[in-house]
Amino acid sequence: MCVALSGQEVLDGDALNALRQNLIDSSNVLQSWDPTLVNPCTWFHVTCNNENSVIRVDLGNAGLSGSLVPQLGVLTKLQYLELYSNNISGTVPKELGNITALVSLDLYQNNFTGTIPDSLGQLSNLRFLRLNNNSLTGPIPVSLTTITGLQVLDLSYNKLSGDVPTNGSFSLFTPISFLGNSDLCGAVVGKQCPGQPPFPPPPPFTPPPPQTPSGPYANNKQTISTGAIAGGVAAGAALLFAAPAIGFAWWRRRRPIEAFFDVPAEEDPEVHLGQLKRFSLRELQVASDNFNNRNILGRGGFGKVYKGRLADGTLVAIKRLKEERSPGGELQFQTEVEMISMAVHRNLLRLRGFCMTPTERLLVYPYMPNGSVASRLRERVDEEPALSWRTRKQIALGAARGLSYLHDHCDPKIIHRDVKAANILLDEEFEAVVGDFGLAKLMDYKDTHVTTAVRGTIGHIAPEYLSTGKSSEKTDVFGFGIMLLELITGQRAFDLARLANDDDVMLLDWVKGLLRERKVDLLVDPDLKQNYDQKEVEELIQVALLCTQGSPLDRPKMGDVVRMLEGDGLAERWEEWQKVEVVRNQDLDLPPHRTSEWIVDSTDNLHAVELSGPR
Repeated sequence: MCVALSGQEVLDGDALNALRQNLIDSSNVLQSWDPTLVNPCTWFHVTCNNENSVIRVDLGNAGLSGSLVPQLGVLTKLQYLELYSNNISGTVPKELGNITALVSLDLYQNNFTGTIPDSLGQLSNLRFLRLNNNSLTGPIPVSLTTITGLQVLDLSYNKLSGDVPTNGSFSLFTPISFLGNSDLCGAVVGKQCPGQPPFPPPPPFTPPPPQTPSGPYANNKQTISTGAIAGGVAAGAALLFAAPAIGFAWWRRRRPIEAFFDVPAEEDPEVHLGQLKRFSLRELQVASDNFNNRNILGRGGFGKVYKGRLADGTLVAIKRLKEERSPGGELQFQTEVEMISMAVHRNLLRLRGFCMTPTERLLVYPYMPNGSVASRLRERVDEEPALSWRTRKQIALGAARGLSYLHDHCDPKIIHRDVKAANILLDEEFEAVVGDFGLAKLMDYKDTHVTTAVRGTIGHIAPEYLSTGKSSEKTDVFGFGIMLLELITGQRAFDLARLANDDDVMLLDWVKGLLRERKVDLLVDPDLKQNYDQKEVEELIQVALLCTQGSPLDRPKMGDVVRMLEGDGLAERWEEWQKVEVVRNQDLDLPPHRTSEWIVDSTDNLHAVELSGPR
């Protein structure tokens, strides 16, 4: 029986076929884009919704060249167009402005030329616009300032010219968004445009006069000394791009900034470092009702998280870090915070701001209304529906994309070191958002660059990290594999309650035990009530077992995990792994140890030394 295709499905298929014909695909990443199939929902790197409309095209870092086509404008349901880090040239089609559902447009690190289409200002739902590292010319369209929900704008390192618009949403951004465009001018970039009146000179910075200590910090010598170091800190911060941002804040507020002082809330400070705001302690005390226990969202190894409401009504999550602070660590702390804030991806929790006083370190994030994956799996209230199988698959893919970005697109790369369901948050649309990344390094900022402190959660920690204290991206891959098993089973990675049934307390061991007995059906979370695809469950288990292999060298990279979850290369990698395992067992004179018809135990190659623990 044939299923009739809707008009939108035909249009989507035709548009992507036109794109395929216009691209040069030297790596054959588009080989599944069969032009004889009008419906593109079965193609790799394409995601559809329940109505079979294309909502995502993920072709970042795919080795593509060629150019884009105006037919892309008919993809009216498209939310994410990811074509970054390729070699695509030509102009940005003005027809992209017709895709009003677009949330993220990432065309950075290509060879696009011509002007930025004015039509992009029609994308009212756009949150991420990254066109940096191209060869775009001409002025920045004023229409972009009307996109009120825009969270990330990056037009840096192009050949743009003219006055940078300053109204509307551009008040949220700093000169960093426009770096590397020598012909841009205006107050935002601190360069006078021809014909404009000269900017008034900024007032000279003078340290505040000494004050008699009072209040709760009266006996803290750091409070007295901060005024003396403020000038030096301001000079050092210029090297960390804080100076242009502070200059921008001055142009908006016309008053000097106190570099390392807790500014009273009534002064309504607007200090921005990059795209990061520095909050006053009083602001966050008021927002959280003085860190009232009723507002605690969660507790973890880094501290407590409080729900807060800012003065403008915005809900935020305030992480109050617990640590021992040492003198002179303020600038290093700020540096690490700024590095975290530079990691911006739709599947990463965006750092909105921070607060730093002699006794407090706080980080401010957007509030995630659907909590964490762990809470939705194991702590949901009766009126909350269980996570569907489709949602769990999307969570797995989104989390993998976020971790891949940390490993492959951040310089230096960011190792999470505590990947688990509790650190995967869910936004309004149940999109996976990886949280707590960068905090392990942040909390170690006073240590040497090689840390031997193992940070993580029992059941999630890779064996080589536990035994040596040295982490790498492969320790994150191991944690991700355990998180996949949490998604499939709904269970904790480490649970003493399983001892009551003579089961393994470690989730990975428990899963392997059931696989040896060919009881795959007992692995699946009962909350799914049999509403899942058996083949997809098996594929997800395969990915999890590949990720949790004993040797880190055998584990895939997160970029490879993303491709496998998208349906590209899992079967081949699994088959190859089984062949290697059979040969290894023959060399050891062991029988092939198959746990089922489709699974070989993924830790048969685990060396005893890797489980020997710290020495």
